[in-house]
Amino acid sequence: MADKYRIFGAEVSPYSVKVRSYFRYKNLPHEWIVRDSNTMAEYQKYAKLPIIPAVATPGDEALQDSTPIIETVEARVPEPSIHPDNSALRFLSELIEEFGDEWGNKWMFHYRWARDADQVSAAERIVGAMMPDSPAEERAKMAEGIRERMVGRGWVIGSNEQTAAMIEESFKQGVALLEKHLAGRKFLFGGRPSLGDFGLWGQVYNAWTDPTPGAMLKAEFPNTCAWIERMLDPKAEGEFETWSSLEPTLSPFLERDVRLFLKWSDANAKALAAGDEEMSVDLDGQEWKQSVGGPQKYHAKTLREIRKKYSAVSSDEEVRKILADSGCLEWLSS
Repeated sequence: MADKYRIFGAEVSPYSVKVRSYFRYKNLPHEWIVRDSNTMAEYQKYAKLPIIPAVATPGDEALQDSTPIIETVEARVPEPSIHPDNSALRFLSELIEEFGDEWGNKWMFHYRWARDADQVSAAERIVGAMMPDSPAEERAKMAEGIRERMVGRGWVIGSNEQTAAMIEESFKQGVALLEKHLAGRKFLFGGRPSLGDFGLWGQVYNAWTDPTPGAMLKAEFPNTCAWIERMLDPKAEGEFETWSSLEPTLSPFLERDVRLFLKWSDANAKALAAGDEEMSVDLDGQEWKQSVGGPQKYHAKTLREIRKKYSAVSSDEEVRKILADSGCLEWLSS
């Protein structure tokens, strides 16, 4: 039996660093193991699916998928808690985590593979981590192959000629709202990190490491950059705030970004249920159109999960009012 958790992941994986940041905050003994050619055999002992992160517990139990990993460990090691005591704020944190995992990933993935500079940077870093002992010529050839393959996979997150500008505008406006919210605030819900911080941060951190979105963040959004760096090894620096203090700057983010994400997620789930090959949804006057299938099935699954979490607190008048005021309620109570 091991005396620590082992996290198999990669720096370029937003879900891997999300879990690593969580373990650092909880101060749980753990080993960060880069999944590469040297560790692949050990990783495969624990990975039921070929995805990262994968976690081996001290009891040699295998865990996968970032949200279930965190939820499982949090139930076993509840302190320091990543959940506000207030049930409305806890749900909002869970909702923002869902947004980060499923829409923030569109931000990160699109920027990573949309332009030459970002493509080259990402491909080289991926290969450098995967094949640390390989000759430079072999790594260069592999990097070019990864670049060619990934550039054609924008459909995975719905990035195409019609949606590209919408994704970039969403990123710019979303981060601008976060910048205001993080002014004088350490974390999204106050003086300590929440589940929402970990989910959203993993995506924004990875965008920060890429040339194009990274330059934008560093030039225009100092509060967000400070939060990004803080979340690399987060510490409790205070308490969670109340909704009254969070509302002025968090409400706009819910009203614009989270609401549109939920509307998209609902349309995606309905298209899958109908067996459609494409989906189309109006997002505040702009048509979002993409193919349906593959990863979109997972989005439908996570929508069901966040709706279950909402159902558990739906009798709470405060959460109902917050969600109704932000325009999110109708997509959660469907």
